[in-house]
Amino acid sequence: MREVLAMNGFATVLAVVAVAAWACAAQARDIHIDHEKGDDGANGLTQGAPLKTIAQAITLAQPGDTIHLAPTKTPYKQSAVFHNKSGEPGKPIVLDGHGATLSGSEPLDEKAWQQVAPGLYRNDKLIPRSDAIVGRFYFIFDGQMNHMGRTSKGPKRPWLKPEELKPGEWTYVKDDHAFYVKIEPGKKLGDCRIESPARSNGVSFSGECNHFVIRNVIATHVWNDGYNIHGKTRDILFENITAIDCGDDGLSAHDDCEVRVEGFVSIGNSTGICNVGHSTSVNNCVLIKGCLGYDFFVLDTNTHTLTNSVIFANASRSVDVRGRADGGVCTLKMDNVAIIHTGEHRREIAVGKNGILEARRLTAYGLCLVQQGAATLTESVIGGNPAPEFVLSSEAKWQADKNVYDLKSLRLDKAVYAPKDFDAYRQATRQDAASQWTKIEFAQPLTGRVKTPGLPKGVGADLALLPLEGK
Repeated sequence: MREVLAMNGFATVLAVVAVAAWACAAQARDIHIDHEKGDDGANGLTQGAPLKTIAQAITLAQPGDTIHLAPTKTPYKQSAVFHNKSGEPGKPIVLDGHGATLSGSEPLDEKAWQQVAPGLYRNDKLIPRSDAIVGRFYFIFDGQMNHMGRTSKGPKRPWLKPEELKPGEWTYVKDDHAFYVKIEPGKKLGDCRIESPARSNGVSFSGECNHFVIRNVIATHVWNDGYNIHGKTRDILFENITAIDCGDDGLSAHDDCEVRVEGFVSIGNSTGICNVGHSTSVNNCVLIKGCLGYDFFVLDTNTHTLTNSVIFANASRSVDVRGRADGGVCTLKMDNVAIIHTGEHRREIAVGKNGILEARRLTAYGLCLVQQGAATLTESVIGGNPAPEFVLSSEAKWQADKNVYDLKSLRLDKAVYAPKDFDAYRQATRQDAASQWTKIEFAQPLTGRVKTPGLPKGVGADLALLPLEGK
């Protein structure tokens, strides 16, 4: 009997040791990357033995692991690509950039370019023959992005002829799929600081990917999106991220993807944020400025939210929400948002067919509202110089109250209401019973701060909660 008890005790000890070993093996790990001094032959588990590439770290990462990018003097000429890889509930895979930059550009290879005239160079093998890539393409001259007046979802100036180019400009000839760049005659192409985008995205998801956190990453100079989400995703959190000068969107969710954004700066992209398909998104603490095509664009089906955010509306189109022609509905819910435009040309908040906009505590400066779908506007301040207009089609469904307007006019189908007609508008629509139509003076348009005294408390965005830095 003693022998049996001893054996049982020994087995128990072995079991405890095995469980402890399994627990240690299952513990979350830190995987380190340093592209300047790392080695993919290392294990990456200490800062002293970092990996070189993000791809190798993603291969090794398991649920609960955190991938750390070492802050380096030079940007990472790499992308973070996740395909059919997942963490687990409560144990996400984390990519922490610690402020590192993922750059999608590469310097021009002088050997690949043919000089065809003094200072004029040609390359017909730079990228694959693809209208999608060409439509997003650009060059970077001495650190400055040059679109040549063309952007993927916005304005597209006609291509210049090669002989019309000035130094620091470029063009494309479709017939022979050739790019041309112009530099100062007498200089060598290799001596000029010219780059072009060589990678599609900074961070991308495809296939089925669940339970991730992407934080403290800067994506720049890719030909497509800073953050591109495709396939089917759940529990994907983007936290304190930045996208600068990307060929298409700062961040874009597609297909059947669910994403959450907590802190995002989107500057100089074709579109600040563009979410399509059946994707859903929750966006909080977002700053968008200097974008070209759209500032915030959601379409197709499903629901998106934008809260505690600022849009400096200088894109060709500012906010656009639209459903599908087949009846699919797209909804955008905004709460505590400032949209500020100070340019010369009219900018719009557009609610297209089968689109729904629900806006509360909105401060909009210099933005017109153009509506075909359904819109609800409450506790908001709308004005500008010149005063904007509201244009609601006969199909529009309109609900509004507790707002303060300083508009040029409000048009409902064929009926046009000026400030003096506000009572007639309210009687005709049974809306805006507790709203005001009065002169609004903005103390500083670039902050959205309203100077006009006597505004109702709680109307308009609470600027103390908005990410106004970077204006």
